[in-house]
Amino acid sequence: MKTFVTLCASALWALCMPASAQNAWDETTPALDLVDYRPEGWLLEDELFFFLDAGEALFEAKFTAQDGAGRPNSTQAAIPHRPRKPLTQAFSRTSGPDASACSSCHNDPVSGGAGDYVTNVFTASGFANAVFDTTDPEFSNERGTNHLFGAGLVELLAREMTVELQSHRHQALITARETQQPVTAALTAKGISFGTLTAFPDATVDPSMIEGVDFDLIIKPFTHKGVIRSLRNFTLNAMNHHSGMQAEERFGPRWTGTSDFDEDGFTAEMSQGEISALVAWQATLPPPVRRDDLSPDWAAAAQGGEGLFTDFGCATCHVSALPLESLDFHDPGPLDGAGTLNARDVARTAIYDLTHMSWAADLERDAQGRVLVPLFGDLKRHRMTDTEVNRLGNERVVQGFVDTNVFITTELWGVGNTAPYGHRNDITTIDEVIRAHGGDARSARDAYVSAQPEQQSSIIAFLKSLIIKDIPREPSAL
Repeated sequence: MKTFVTLCASALWALCMPASAQNAWDETTPALDLVDYRPEGWLLEDELFFFLDAGEALFEAKFTAQDGAGRPNSTQAAIPHRPRKPLTQAFSRTSGPDASACSSCHNDPVSGGAGDYVTNVFTASGFANAVFDTTDPEFSNERGTNHLFGAGLVELLAREMTVELQSHRHQALITARETQQPVTAALTAKGISFGTLTAFPDATVDPSMIEGVDFDLIIKPFTHKGVIRSLRNFTLNAMNHHSGMQAEERFGPRWTGTSDFDEDGFTAEMSQGEISALVAWQATLPPPVRRDDLSPDWAAAAQGGEGLFTDFGCATCHVSALPLESLDFHDPGPLDGAGTLNARDVARTAIYDLTHMSWAADLERDAQGRVLVPLFGDLKRHRMTDTEVNRLGNERVVQGFVDTNVFITTELWGVGNTAPYGHRNDITTIDEVIRAHGGDARSARDAYVSAQPEQQSSIIAFLKSLIIKDIPREPSAL
C-alpha cells in the first residue's frame, strides 16, 4: 500500500477515529473524536484520507457555544490579548466572532473557495484596539475572502523562495567578510527580483533596497497583504478571530498560563491534532485549472488573450507558473515563530507527499523535473496605487508594517469563477479590477485601457477560463 505521510512520533498529532457515542440531537460538533496517534513511521493511504476527511469535516463544522465557540474575554488579535471589557454578544461583524464555520466564508464555488462581499471581514492595526465597533476605514481594513485551492503549493513555493533569498544574503555576508569589502547581492527567487541588499565586513546589512518582501526575506504568501507565513498560522488566527475557537498551541498554558484564556468555560477548544487536520485538508486542496469545455469561439479568444496578457505586461507580476522543487509538504513548517507550532517544536514533522494526490499528475514539469505551479502570481508585494489611479487605495490602517497601498500579487488561478474582485470584494468585473491597477502595474493597466475592445474582450475570455473545479480528493493511480 502506498505511503503518503510521515508523522512525528510525539503525541502532537492525531488520527481521526469514529466519534464516541453521541445523541443525534446534541449541539456539539458531531462526528469527530481525535485521539492521540503515535506511529512508528508512515501513515498509510487509507489513514491519510481518513485524516483529510476529518479536516474537511472541521472546516465545514458549525461550531457552537457547547464546543467553546465565542471568546468573551479575548480579542481577535493574533497574540492572546484581553479586551478592555468582556464581550457581551456572541457575534460581531467588526472585530468578530463573525462566523460559525470556515466554510461560512470560504464557499464559492465550493467549500474552500472564496466569498462574496457579504463575507467580508475587518482587521485592526494591532492589539491595543483589537476590539472595535466601527467599519470606518480610519479604524479597520475591510477584506474579502480569498480561496484556498492550491494553497499547499503556494506555501511550498514560499518556503523554497525564502531559502533562496536568504542564501543570497548568507553568501554576501561570507564574501564581505572574506574580502573585507561591501558586497551588493541581487535578491532573486524563482526568477522573481526582490531588489538588492548590501552586506558589510562587520556582518551588518543595508536592507533599504529590498523590494516586495520584509527585511527578514521570509515570503509570507497569505492574505491580501502577504503577511501570514503558513496555513497553520492562518488557521490559528482565523479560528480565534472568526469563531472564537482557541487553539491550545497558542492560547493554552504554554503561552497564556491558563487552559481557558477566553474564560468561556471551555478548555482545549482546538487540539493540535484538530489544527493539523485542518492544515492537511487545506494543503491538499487541488489547484485551480483551465476550463476544458470552452466553445470554439471562446477557446480562440482565450488563446489570443493569453498572448496579449503577456504582451501588455500583465505577466510581469502575474507570472504564469513558478517552478517547485519538491511536493513534500511538512507540517509544522520551518518558518513560523512563537505561538504557531513549527518544525523546531517537534521531533519529526508530518510530511504530506502531494505527488500521491490524483491532481498532481496533471501538473506540468520543466526540463529539470520541477513542478510548474500555474498560479499566475509572483508572491511579491507591489504598490497598487498612484496619484491618478487610486481605486485600490482605500485602506488607512497599516497591517504588518506594510504600506496601506501595497498588496501581494493576487494569484489569478481561479479568477474565472470567484467574483467579485479586489481586496474588498467590491469590484464586480474583471474589466473593472484591471482598470483599478495603478502604481507598479500602471503601464500594464494603461496598455489594456488603450487596447481595442476586441483585445480587451479576449483577455477577459482568457481570465474567465481559469477556474476552481471540484476535483474529487483521491489517491493517484501511480
